[in-house]
Amino acid sequence: MNAAGNKPRILISKVGHDGHDRGAKVLATMLRDAGMEVIYLGAHQAPEAVIVTALQEDVDIVGISYLGGDHLKYTPKLLKLMKEKGLGARPLIVGGIIPRQDIPLLKEQGVAEVFVPGMPFSQIVDFINEKTSAK
Repeated sequence: MNAAGNKPRILISKVGHDGHDRGAKVLATMLRDAGMEVIYLGAHQAPEAVIVTALQEDVDIVGISYLGGDHLKYTPKLLKLMKEKGLGARPLIVGGIIPRQDIPLLKEQGVAEVFVPGMPFSQIVDFINEKTSAK
């Protein structure tokens, strides 16, 4: 629950040509089971569509799943759009197949957290709850 007593709202999506969405679907289901409201956009989304939906749905966090190596291409675009549309204060989290050497760069660009395979699911839930509890 956030400070207002509402369930955290998180948008989960994939951007670009990466159509492998099994992990994103599993995560969306697990977050719902953990008591969160999840808006799942699916694969092949444009960054603009993700951010417009985040605005329309008034989400607390935007989560993007990567598998195809496009994280360095699309993450800066998403962060720029979030800033331009007034969502700059909301966390952007990314996950999936992210090379360890790219994690510091993503965080320097403004990503709140990076979740890679093998991390405990509870770590994702705890992070989201921590980030949304002050809202």
